[in-house]
Amino acid sequence: MSADAGRRVLITGAASGLGAALVSAFAGRGDRVLATDVAFESGFETLAGARSSTTETRLDITSDDDWAAALAWVEREWGGLDVLVNNAGVAGGGRLDVATMDEWEWITRINLFGVVRGTRTFVPMFKDQRSGHIVNVASLAGLVHPAGMASYNAVKAAVVALSETTGHELAAYDVRCSVVCPSYFRTNLIDGLKGADTALGAVIGQLVENSPFSADDIAAAVLEGMDRGEDVIIPDVAARGAWHLKQNDRAAYDAVMRKQAARLDKMG
Repeated sequence: MSADAGRRVLITGAASGLGAALVSAFAGRGDRVLATDVAFESGFETLAGARSSTTETRLDITSDDDWAAALAWVEREWGGLDVLVNNAGVAGGGRLDVATMDEWEWITRINLFGVVRGTRTFVPMFKDQRSGHIVNVASLAGLVHPAGMASYNAVKAAVVALSETTGHELAAYDVRCSVVCPSYFRTNLIDGLKGADTALGAVIGQLVENSPFSADDIAAAVLEGMDRGEDVIIPDVAARGAWHLKQNDRAAYDAVMRKQAARLDKMG
């Protein structure tokens, strides 16, 4: 068990996929976990006096009222928070002339502003405590930008930038911020893929299905990265390889990305 066992942890998007794996990973260390998701039916009003190690409740990350309820519950039941994991998100994307503005607005509202809302909600508490750790789940798409995924790349890159800024702003208060950037791993996130670019959906679905990495693998690597104090957690070898290529051989990286773009165009 980690020396940090017993932390108070709030995780969004916790009903399935990486969120559920993170709940298990933190709870396995002896941490208390508030697992939240828009898919859960019961809200905070049903949780008065909850004392189990893992508590589930509904939280819509696009709702200011839901975030206010989460803060009030944490203050009342725990008296503070040690780790906020902004994990909830959706899959999307599409080529520039295929994806609609509604798709851009949808993915931005959830994948970026959901993280912003969670961060803004708990920053005052973390500053008052002079402790805490914010963990934002982005994607390798926040660092490496494949064709056909402009909206997803843009919002995940924004989460990377937000996380770096958060870490700088809160360092004086002994509050950390880490951003997680995994490549494709086996998860049900693809089930909710939304968008007019069906060719892209087929490509991503195949990449997810064929990935050697599970959500549990990524969750374990996230906690290990937190233990090491990493600001940018790149939790799998595929992601690390792609990021290394971009940093060290930009011409080769561009060639790979443009080849992928050409292949996508041939699919229609």
